[in-house]
Amino acid sequence: MTISASQAWRPGPRNAISDIKGLLVGQSQDLAVKTGVTVLSADRPFTAGVSVMGGAPGSRETDLLAPDKTVQQVDALVLSGGSAFGLDAAGGVTDALREAGRGYQAGPVRVPIVPSAILFDLINGGNKDWVDNPYKALGRQAYGALSDQIQLGSHGAGTGAVTAGLKGGLGTASVVLPSGHIVAAIVAVNALGTATVNAGEHFWAAPWEMDDEFGGRGMAQTFPNPHEPLTKLTMLERMGLPSPGTRGNTTIGIVATDADLNQAQCTRLATTAHDGFARALVPSHTPADGDLIFGAATGEKPLDQPEVDMLTLCHAAAIVMARAIARGVHAATPAAGDPFPCWQAQFG
Repeated sequence: MTISASQAWRPGPRNAISDIKGLLVGQSQDLAVKTGVTVLSADRPFTAGVSVMGGAPGSRETDLLAPDKTVQQVDALVLSGGSAFGLDAAGGVTDALREAGRGYQAGPVRVPIVPSAILFDLINGGNKDWVDNPYKALGRQAYGALSDQIQLGSHGAGTGAVTAGLKGGLGTASVVLPSGHIVAAIVAVNALGTATVNAGEHFWAAPWEMDDEFGGRGMAQTFPNPHEPLTKLTMLERMGLPSPGTRGNTTIGIVATDADLNQAQCTRLATTAHDGFARALVPSHTPADGDLIFGAATGEKPLDQPEVDMLTLCHAAAIVMARAIARGVHAATPAAGDPFPCWQAQFG
């Protein structure tokens, strides 16, 4: 499987996490509520880890992903809107997996393993006056829509996402390495900070862009005062719009590879992917963000040179995550009641 080191890094054929053989993504959304769910699954369990660097996370079964825990593999990973209500989305996915005969064998019973993470999209102009929590149904619907085709922007968990000054969204990106391994990310961008310089057309992630995948505008020539970062709170205050205070944020994602990694290595992959958050979102990892990344590995390809290959995989994880963040914001589309415009409407 050795490929000449002179071969350039390149996006996979779909430039998506589904470029990794076996991985599929399902999405569902409720446009009236302005929210949605994104599910990553496969035809068999895959190894997973997690890294949480934000100060306000919301998650389910993440403790199970520590390298010292008994269960080393999962059946699906879920990203959802809805804040704490959105944790119910994993229940819908769990039910669907159980019906399909999937899950950890515990005596005569199979128990699907479905870690999940949520973002806060409760104050984004959508109708949140529901009687029955909609997220369990959205989770089941998303699992039923599993495909290798992924819609970006205002879909799935990115449906109601908002950044500082621009609408957020769901993004994905991939890279094929000279070793033949693929590293890819999928992310729902709902950050306190900005994905673009001063909420303009130039993305902070511009140095890592491939093939004009988020507009090809290059790097900004002027920059704001770095000591006074633009945030969602300051933008809402300027516009006289309701603010969720310091709790209305969070960017959540998954970085995956076809390499044969153990749970500790998946955790390291997720940890280094947080560098992609820092490159693409300013500020990031704040006390008001619940920034979380799952790491996943299908185990299809062994590491030829474990130390060197692992270093490269981790470097690639940060790059694909930064690109996925920019692609998610770039692809967002407008909807009635949006607090901020989308990139396409402003600059496309």
